[in-house]
Amino acid sequence: MIGCVIAMESEAEYLRGQMQIEDTCRLFGKTVYRGKAFGRELLLTVCGEGKVNAATGACAVLGAGADVLLNFGVAGGLDPRSTEVGGVYLIHKVVQYDFDLSQLNGLPVGTLPGKKENFLPLFYPCALEFPRRALGTGDRFNDSPIDHALLLSLGCEIREMEAGAIAQVAMSAKIPFISVKAISDVYGSGSTTDQFQKNLRFAMSNLEAQLCKIIGSL
Repeated sequence: MIGCVIAMESEAEYLRGQMQIEDTCRLFGKTVYRGKAFGRELLLTVCGEGKVNAATGACAVLGAGADVLLNFGVAGGLDPRSTEVGGVYLIHKVVQYDFDLSQLNGLPVGTLPGKKENFLPLFYPCALEFPRRALGTGDRFNDSPIDHALLLSLGCEIREMEAGAIAQVAMSAKIPFISVKAISDVYGSGSTTDQFQKNLRFAMSNLEAQLCKIIGSL
């Protein structure tokens, strides 16, 4: 069963509207909806922003019976040469750029305990022909040039606040995880806050048009 972990109501409302909801429950403080949409059985939780909320939401849908995790929503582009507002991208790997033990172990920023690589690979169905991009996850929404430089140095092309935590939960649970992002703002094109507020609905509309294909690929 597909477990959808979505950060914001504005990102989840379309899918929830398409679902034939059969049941709801509360797990780990999160509401989990069970139902069907696009011919598939789904679990959906709106977890809230940030990594802890995302990890908790992932545990909630796993507890309700999910055996594959899906996260989708808006994110920020780091370079207009590789991302555009409204573009839909399939994430092929993710790093938590605010996890840093490098001073202790000399490993790259984002490397989790017991790992040698800082990026976690994601599942990306061959049937989905979206461009693939590398994602950086951190508990910060800002225009910081320091964060921007760090993300680029790590090889990230997109940034957001949830997928890296869900990927870590999926890795621990040994189940596939897929993430698809639509770009609401691009660094260097003015305030990311203003762009986000202006382009959220446009970006989500583009992603929502692909949800049947995305869910059908799992």
